Amino acid sequence: RPSGAGQPVQEEGPEAPGAEEPCGRGGRRLRTAFSAEQISTLESSFQRQQYLGAAERRQLAARMRLSEVQIKTWFQNRRMKLKRQL
Repeated sequence: RPSGAGQPVQEEGPEAPGAEEPCGRGGRRLRTAFSAEQISTLESSFQRQQYLGAAERRQLAARMRLSEVQIKTWFQNRRMKLKRQL
């Protein structure tokens, strides 16, 4: 089944919901598959500012039709990626 931009997709592996439990009650969210356009927007925002305030996060989330939590998590992961690269 093709996934839409920004929609959760099924994870693979033993930690995927439902891999061990028949009801899929693993307590984990499905992984968000960001579109190329969303990634481009997030990357350009990150280049300008590595830390977003609440207002900027709300605006970006509304503009991109993502949740604030998804934006926050993406920025956290991107900062960790930068830290590993350095």
